[in-house]
Amino acid sequence: MTAQQLADELEVSVRTVYRDIESLHAAGVPLFGEAGHEGGYELLAGYRTRLTGLTSDEAEALFLTGLPGPAADLGLGAVLATARLKLMAALPAELRDRANLLRQRFHLDTSGWYLDPDRAPHLAEVVSATWNQNLIRVRYRRWAPRPEVVRTLAPYGVVLKGGRWYLVAAAESRVRTYRVSQIVRLDLLDQRFDRPAGFDLAEHWDGYLRDFDDRRHTASASIRLSPRALDLLPHVWEPALVRAVRRSGRAEESGDWSRARIPMESVEHTAGLLLRLGADVEVIAPEGLRRHVAEVVTTLSGMYQVH
Repeated sequence: MTAQQLADELEVSVRTVYRDIESLHAAGVPLFGEAGHEGGYELLAGYRTRLTGLTSDEAEALFLTGLPGPAADLGLGAVLATARLKLMAALPAELRDRANLLRQRFHLDTSGWYLDPDRAPHLAEVVSATWNQNLIRVRYRRWAPRPEVVRTLAPYGVVLKGGRWYLVAAAESRVRTYRVSQIVRLDLLDQRFDRPAGFDLAEHWDGYLRDFDDRRHTASASIRLSPRALDLLPHVWEPALVRAVRRSGRAEESGDWSRARIPMESVEHTAGLLLRLGADVEVIAPEGLRRHVAEVVTTLSGMYQVH
Protein backbone atom coordinates (compact mmCIF):
# COMPACT_ATOMS: atom_id res chain seq x y z
CA MET A 1 0.00 0.00 0.00
CA THR A 2 1.19 3.53 -0.71
CA ALA A 3 1.54 6.15 2.03
CA GLN A 4 -1.58 7.90 0.68
CA GLN A 5 -3.59 4.66 0.72
CA LEU A 6 -2.50 4.00 4.30
CA ALA A 7 -3.40 7.57 5.28
CA ASP A 8 -6.88 7.23 3.71
CA GLU A 9 -7.48 3.86 5.36
CA LEU A 10 -6.37 5.01 8.83
CA GLU A 11 -7.84 8.53 8.51
CA VAL A 12 -4.55 10.28 9.28
CA SER A 13 -2.22 12.55 7.34
CA VAL A 14 0.49 11.26 5.00
CA ARG A 15 3.03 12.95 7.27
CA THR A 16 1.73 10.82 10.17
CA VAL A 17 2.18 7.66 8.06
CA TYR A 18 5.81 8.57 7.28
CA ARG A 19 6.46 9.24 10.98
CA ASP A 20 4.89 5.95 12.04
CA ILE A 21 6.79 3.99 9.39
CA GLU A 22 10.03 5.38 10.83
CA SER A 23 8.92 4.38 14.33
CA LEU A 24 8.12 0.85 13.15
CA HIS A 25 11.53 0.59 11.49
CA ALA A 26 13.19 1.72 14.73
CA ALA A 27 11.21 -0.95 16.62
CA GLY A 28 12.53 -3.67 14.32
CA VAL A 29 9.35 -4.30 12.31
CA PRO A 30 10.42 -5.57 8.84
CA LEU A 31 8.59 -3.07 6.64
CA PHE A 32 10.14 -2.17 3.32
CA GLY A 33 9.19 0.38 0.70
CA GLU A 34 9.43 0.26 -3.07
CA ALA A 35 9.35 3.38 -5.22
CA GLY A 36 7.57 3.73 -8.55
CA HIS A 37 4.05 3.62 -9.94
CA GLU A 38 3.37 0.12 -8.56
CA GLY A 39 5.36 0.70 -5.39
CA GLY A 40 4.37 1.14 -1.78
CA TYR A 41 5.04 -0.25 1.69
CA GLU A 42 4.96 -3.97 2.41
CA LEU A 43 5.39 -6.12 5.49
CA LEU A 44 7.78 -9.04 5.22
CA ALA A 45 5.76 -12.20 4.52
CA GLY A 46 5.18 -14.38 7.57
CA TYR A 47 6.12 -11.72 10.13
CA ARG A 48 4.14 -11.85 13.38
CA THR A 49 4.43 -9.92 16.62
CA ARG A 50 4.56 -11.88 19.86
CA LEU A 51 3.16 -10.48 23.08
CA THR A 52 5.84 -12.35 25.00
CA GLY A 53 8.38 -10.16 23.19
CA LEU A 54 7.48 -7.23 25.45
CA THR A 55 10.29 -5.80 27.52
CA SER A 56 9.75 -5.04 31.21
CA ASP A 57 9.65 -1.29 30.49
CA GLU A 58 7.05 -1.81 27.74
CA ALA A 59 4.84 -3.97 29.97
CA GLU A 60 5.00 -1.40 32.78
CA ALA A 61 4.19 1.46 30.39
CA LEU A 62 1.12 -0.39 29.07
CA PHE A 63 -0.31 -0.82 32.56
CA LEU A 64 0.32 2.84 33.38
CA THR A 65 -1.71 3.94 30.34
CA GLY A 66 -4.88 2.20 31.52
CA LEU A 67 -6.91 4.94 33.21
CA PRO A 68 -10.03 3.29 34.70
CA GLY A 69 -11.90 6.56 35.35
CA PRO A 70 -11.83 7.95 31.79
CA ALA A 71 -12.37 4.46 30.33
CA ALA A 72 -15.51 4.06 32.44
CA ASP A 73 -16.73 7.50 31.31
CA LEU A 74 -16.38 6.32 27.71
CA GLY A 75 -18.29 3.11 28.44
CA LEU A 76 -15.11 1.03 28.16
CA GLY A 77 -14.54 0.15 31.82
CA ALA A 78 -15.42 -3.54 31.44
CA VAL A 79 -13.52 -3.79 28.15
CA LEU A 80 -10.40 -2.29 29.73
CA ALA A 81 -10.59 -4.67 32.70
CA THR A 82 -10.92 -7.68 30.38
CA ALA A 83 -8.05 -6.52 28.18
CA ARG A 84 -5.77 -6.09 31.19
CA LEU A 85 -6.62 -9.60 32.39
CA LYS A 86 -5.78 -11.02 28.96
CA LEU A 87 -2.55 -9.06 28.80
CA MET A 88 -1.59 -10.21 32.28
CA ALA A 89 -2.26 -13.84 31.39
CA ALA A 90 -0.12 -13.61 28.26
CA LEU A 91 2.90 -12.09 30.01
CA PRO A 92 5.81 -14.23 31.20
CA ALA A 93 5.91 -14.74 34.97
CA GLU A 94 8.67 -12.18 35.56
CA LEU A 95 6.86 -9.41 33.68
CA ARG A 96 3.56 -10.38 35.32
CA ASP A 97 5.11 -9.86 38.76
CA ARG A 98 6.52 -6.46 37.75
CA ALA A 99 3.15 -5.39 36.31
CA ASN A 100 1.42 -6.38 39.55
CA LEU A 101 3.91 -4.34 41.57
CA LEU A 102 3.36 -1.36 39.28
CA ARG A 103 -0.41 -1.53 39.72
CA GLN A 104 -0.01 -1.67 43.51
CA ARG A 105 2.36 1.31 43.70
CA PHE A 106 1.15 3.77 41.07
CA HIS A 107 -2.29 5.25 40.48
CA LEU A 108 -3.08 7.87 37.83
CA ASP A 109 -5.87 10.34 38.62
CA THR A 110 -6.67 12.77 35.79
CA SER A 111 -9.20 14.89 37.70
CA GLY A 112 -8.30 18.39 38.90
CA TRP A 113 -7.97 19.52 42.51
CA TYR A 114 -10.88 21.34 44.16
CA LEU A 115 -13.23 20.45 41.29
CA ASP A 116 -16.29 18.24 41.30
CA PRO A 117 -16.26 15.50 38.65
CA ASP A 118 -17.48 16.76 35.29
CA ARG A 119 -20.90 15.18 34.77
CA ALA A 120 -21.38 14.62 31.04
CA PRO A 121 -24.57 12.58 30.54
CA HIS A 122 -24.29 12.74 26.74
CA LEU A 123 -20.67 11.57 26.57
CA ALA A 124 -21.51 8.04 25.38
CA GLU A 125 -23.65 9.43 22.55
CA VAL A 126 -20.89 11.86 21.58
CA VAL A 127 -18.35 9.03 21.49
CA SER A 128 -20.67 6.85 19.37
CA ALA A 129 -21.28 9.65 16.87
CA THR A 130 -17.55 10.43 16.70
CA TRP A 131 -16.67 6.79 16.08
CA ASN A 132 -19.38 6.18 13.47
CA GLN A 133 -19.09 9.63 11.82
CA ASN A 134 -22.72 10.57 12.39
CA LEU A 135 -23.90 14.15 12.49
CA ILE A 136 -25.49 15.25 15.77
CA ARG A 137 -27.88 18.07 16.63
CA VAL A 138 -27.21 19.56 20.05
CA ARG A 139 -28.72 22.16 22.31
CA TYR A 140 -25.65 23.75 23.89
CA ARG A 141 -25.39 25.96 26.99
CA ARG A 142 -22.78 28.70 26.75
CA TRP A 143 -21.68 31.95 28.39
CA ALA A 144 -23.14 34.47 25.98
CA PRO A 145 -26.11 36.86 25.53
CA ARG A 146 -27.98 33.87 24.07
CA PRO A 147 -27.25 31.26 26.73
CA GLU A 148 -28.43 28.30 24.63
CA VAL A 149 -27.94 27.58 20.93
CA VAL A 150 -28.93 24.68 18.66
CA ARG A 151 -26.26 23.47 16.27
CA THR A 152 -25.65 20.57 13.91
CA LEU A 153 -22.15 19.21 14.48
CA ALA A 154 -19.78 16.84 12.73
CA PRO A 155 -17.82 15.33 15.64
CA TYR A 156 -14.12 14.93 14.79
CA GLY A 157 -12.74 13.88 18.17
CA VAL A 158 -13.06 13.82 21.97
CA VAL A 159 -10.43 15.19 24.37
CA LEU A 160 -10.01 14.74 28.13
CA LYS A 161 -8.36 17.82 29.67
CA GLY A 162 -7.98 18.32 33.43
CA GLY A 163 -10.78 15.90 34.22
CA ARG A 164 -13.19 17.54 31.75
CA TRP A 165 -14.39 16.17 28.41
CA TYR A 166 -14.35 18.32 25.27
CA LEU A 167 -15.77 17.68 21.80
CA VAL A 168 -13.89 18.95 18.75
CA ALA A 169 -16.47 19.29 15.98
CA ALA A 170 -17.15 21.10 12.72
CA ALA A 171 -20.11 23.46 12.49
CA GLU A 172 -20.80 25.78 9.57
CA SER A 173 -17.38 25.01 8.02
CA ARG A 174 -15.53 25.93 11.23
CA VAL A 175 -13.92 23.57 13.73
CA ARG A 176 -14.86 24.55 17.29
CA THR A 177 -14.48 23.09 20.77
CA TYR A 178 -17.47 22.26 22.98
CA ARG A 179 -17.50 21.17 26.61
CA VAL A 180 -19.50 17.94 26.66
CA SER A 181 -21.08 18.64 30.07
CA GLN A 182 -22.69 21.78 28.58
CA ILE A 183 -24.68 19.77 26.03
CA VAL A 184 -28.28 20.01 27.26
CA ARG A 185 -29.80 17.79 24.58
CA LEU A 186 -28.36 15.60 21.83
CA ASP A 187 -30.08 14.00 18.83
CA LEU A 188 -28.17 11.47 16.76
CA LEU A 189 -28.86 12.04 13.05
CA ASP A 190 -28.91 9.37 10.35
CA GLN A 191 -26.75 11.53 8.11
CA ARG A 192 -23.04 10.68 8.05
CA PHE A 193 -20.13 13.01 7.31
CA ASP A 194 -16.65 12.64 5.80
CA ARG A 195 -13.88 13.33 8.27
CA PRO A 196 -11.03 15.32 6.65
CA ALA A 197 -8.23 12.90 5.80
CA GLY A 198 -5.51 15.24 7.03
CA PHE A 199 -7.13 16.18 10.34
CA ASP A 200 -4.86 15.37 13.30
CA LEU A 201 -6.70 15.69 16.63
CA ALA A 202 -3.58 16.10 18.79
CA GLU A 203 -2.13 18.81 16.52
CA HIS A 204 -5.46 20.63 16.40
CA TRP A 205 -5.78 20.55 20.20
CA ASP A 206 -2.27 21.94 20.72
CA GLY A 207 -3.07 24.78 18.31
CA TYR A 208 -6.39 25.42 20.03
CA LEU A 209 -4.68 25.78 23.43
CA ARG A 210 -2.15 28.24 22.02
CA ASP A 211 -4.90 30.26 20.33
CA PHE A 212 -6.97 30.20 23.53
CA ASP A 213 -4.11 31.79 25.50
CA ASP A 214 -3.57 34.39 22.76
CA ARG A 215 -7.25 35.36 22.76
CA ARG A 216 -7.66 35.70 26.51
CA HIS A 217 -4.34 37.45 27.18
CA THR A 218 -4.98 40.71 25.33
CA ALA A 219 -2.76 43.01 27.39
CA SER A 220 0.07 42.92 29.92
CA ALA A 221 0.90 44.34 33.33
CA SER A 222 4.12 45.38 35.03
CA ILE A 223 4.46 44.27 38.67
CA ARG A 224 6.86 44.12 41.61
CA LEU A 225 7.19 40.89 43.62
CA SER A 226 8.79 40.05 46.93
CA PRO A 227 10.94 36.89 47.38
CA ARG A 228 8.03 35.30 49.24
CA ALA A 229 5.71 36.01 46.29
CA LEU A 230 8.15 34.31 43.90
CA ASP A 231 8.07 31.21 46.10
CA LEU A 232 4.26 31.22 46.22
CA LEU A 233 3.64 31.72 42.49
CA PRO A 234 3.53 28.02 41.41
CA HIS A 235 0.88 27.39 44.09
CA VAL A 236 -1.48 30.29 43.36
CA TRP A 237 -1.07 31.14 39.64
CA GLU A 238 -1.50 29.20 36.44
CA PRO A 239 1.66 27.96 34.66
CA ALA A 240 1.48 30.54 31.83
CA LEU A 241 1.77 33.43 34.32
CA VAL A 242 4.52 31.70 36.30
CA ARG A 243 6.52 31.21 33.09
CA ALA A 244 6.03 34.87 32.18
CA VAL A 245 7.45 35.97 35.55
CA ARG A 246 10.44 33.66 35.27
CA ARG A 247 11.09 34.77 31.71
CA SER A 248 10.83 38.53 32.29
CA GLY A 249 11.74 38.85 35.97
CA ARG A 250 14.68 41.08 36.91
CA ALA A 251 15.95 41.80 40.42
CA GLU A 252 15.82 45.45 41.53
CA GLU A 253 19.09 47.13 42.39
CA SER A 254 17.70 48.64 45.60
CA GLY A 255 16.63 45.42 47.30
CA ASP A 256 15.40 41.85 47.13
CA TRP A 257 12.23 42.56 45.17
CA SER A 258 11.93 41.78 41.45
CA ARG A 259 10.09 43.33 38.51
CA ALA A 260 8.30 41.36 35.81
CA ARG A 261 5.64 41.54 33.12
CA ILE A 262 2.64 39.21 33.03
CA PRO A 263 -0.14 38.74 30.44
CA MET A 264 -3.57 40.11 31.38
CA GLU A 265 -6.95 38.55 30.66
CA SER A 266 -8.92 41.48 32.14
CA VAL A 267 -8.46 44.06 34.89
CA GLU A 268 -10.87 42.30 37.23
CA HIS A 269 -9.44 38.82 36.66
CA THR A 270 -5.82 39.95 37.01
CA ALA A 271 -6.62 41.96 40.15
CA GLY A 272 -8.06 38.81 41.74
CA LEU A 273 -4.85 36.92 41.00
CA LEU A 274 -2.67 39.69 42.42
CA LEU A 275 -4.72 39.97 45.61
CA ARG A 276 -3.94 36.33 46.36
CA LEU A 277 -0.40 37.48 47.09
CA GLY A 278 -1.47 40.30 49.42
CA ALA A 279 1.23 42.85 50.21
CA ASP A 280 3.90 40.76 48.48
CA VAL A 281 3.04 42.17 45.06
CA GLU A 282 2.60 45.72 43.74
CA VAL A 283 1.12 46.84 40.42
CA ILE A 284 3.27 49.34 38.53
CA ALA A 285 1.19 49.55 35.33
CA PRO A 286 -1.31 49.88 33.79
CA GLU A 287 -2.89 52.61 35.88
CA GLY A 288 -6.37 51.12 35.55
CA LEU A 289 -5.25 47.85 37.16
CA ARG A 290 -3.38 49.69 39.92
CA ARG A 291 -6.46 51.82 40.64
CA HIS A 292 -8.77 48.79 40.71
CA VAL A 293 -6.55 46.93 43.20
CA ALA A 294 -6.41 50.06 45.37
CA GLU A 295 -10.21 50.36 45.35
CA VAL A 296 -10.63 46.72 46.41
CA VAL A 297 -8.06 47.11 49.20
CA THR A 298 -9.73 50.31 50.40
CA THR A 299 -13.11 48.60 50.49
CA LEU A 300 -11.66 45.64 52.40
CA SER A 301 -9.97 47.99 54.87
CA GLY A 302 -13.29 49.66 55.60
CA MET A 303 -15.02 46.31 56.10
CA TYR A 304 -12.39 45.01 58.53
CA GLN A 305 -11.72 48.09 60.67
CA VAL A 306 -11.03 47.17 64.27
CA HIS A 307 -12.60 49.59 66.79
